[in-house]
Amino acid sequence: MSDTYRTILRPVLAEPPKTKGSRFIGEAFPARTEAEAETHLDAVRKREYAATHWCWAWRIGTEGKAFRYSDDGEPSGSAGAPILRQIDARDLTNTVVVVTRYYGGTKLGTGGLVRAYGDAASVVLDAARIVEHVIRVPVRLRFAYDDTSPAMHTVSRFDAKIVEQHYSDETELVVHVRRSEAEALQAAFVEALGGRGAVERV
Repeated sequence: MSDTYRTILRPVLAEPPKTKGSRFIGEAFPARTEAEAETHLDAVRKREYAATHWCWAWRIGTEGKAFRYSDDGEPSGSAGAPILRQIDARDLTNTVVVVTRYYGGTKLGTGGLVRAYGDAASVVLDAARIVEHVIRVPVRLRFAYDDTSPAMHTVSRFDAKIVEQHYSDETELVVHVRRSEAEALQAAFVEALGGRGAVERV
């Protein structure tokens, strides 16, 4: 299981040359949830209210398991699926792409539409800045003051970020550790402190 995922950094818009008079405007947005994706889609529809079609696709989730797409009245398979293929070709998730069409008076046929929608999605994703995010999981550590040195040394050995710190009669830390290192961090903490303290996934 990978502990990184790729997405786009910020919204981007790009438009390839017209296809037989029709405009195909590509827009891509980062989106962590289906609701965010729908918000971006609604905004495009409102802004480009005079357009003929708003075809779209998105893939959501750090594992990229959730996806949807729509031909929005174009022939089945001619718009949404080609857009999704461009998202998948770049191994992206948490990404939504909307291609707005202004009909130019000449029918393109299914093959022509597949190329046009795919090209618009490709152009806008090529213009986007792609970033890789690390998937982290929270782990809570508790230890006595006298065990501060071995505890902190253990944390420093891993790709972990301290996000919470609480001090009372003992120290409690919540760290966000790279998912692939979580079990190793827990085992190393137990070993370093000789079984003292406590460690758990949050």
